Amino acid sequence: MSGRSADFYFGAMSPYSWLAAERIGELLPAARWRPVFLGGVFKASGRQSWGLTERREEEMAECERRAHAYGLGAMRWPERWPTNDLTVARAMTFARERGLLERLALEAMRLSFREGGDLAEHAVVLEAGTRAGIDERELAGALSEERVKLALRGATDEAVARGVIGVPTVAVGPELFWGDDRLEQAAASAHAPPAPGS
Repeated sequence: MSGRSADFYFGAMSPYSWLAAERIGELLPAARWRPVFLGGVFKASGRQSWGLTERREEEMAECERRAHAYGLGAMRWPERWPTNDLTVARAMTFARERGLLERLALEAMRLSFREGGDLAEHAVVLEAGTRAGIDERELAGALSEERVKLALRGATDEAVARGVIGVPTVAVGPELFWGDDRLEQAAASAHAPPAPGS
């Protein structure tokens, strides 16, 4: 039984996206990874990162607790967080074209949340690309290419149109499961047999 298809919407600046990305390969190995520009999602939904609210310390502690529980080790937060995620989102869009999205995304998020790298900085994003096997000069050029910008904008608009208001979100058919803590629920839905008559 193959189950229903699932789409994994995420942003590299989101620590909860990182926590979900580290686990989704086991829970939903066939999920399609869909990187978005998180700044665009926030603008469309009228929301902002919890990292800019009074919940910051509480949520950071929760992320650290989950990372430990998942066996991911201690987190090291970037000195400036949250910051603009446009550069890394473009890099992931380019990596997707090359079939290297998952590798680049994980390298970028590990650089950020294990090593304290600032993904708003080109050098950090290029280092993630190098670790994922992408030529540094090629990636540097792609970051300013119009087709990459348009592809990212289209992917972000598609996510918003589908109802995504935050990340990580897993879409299973019309159902949206928002949050790292709903990953198991999304997997159960994807693996459930189809309803009679569907």
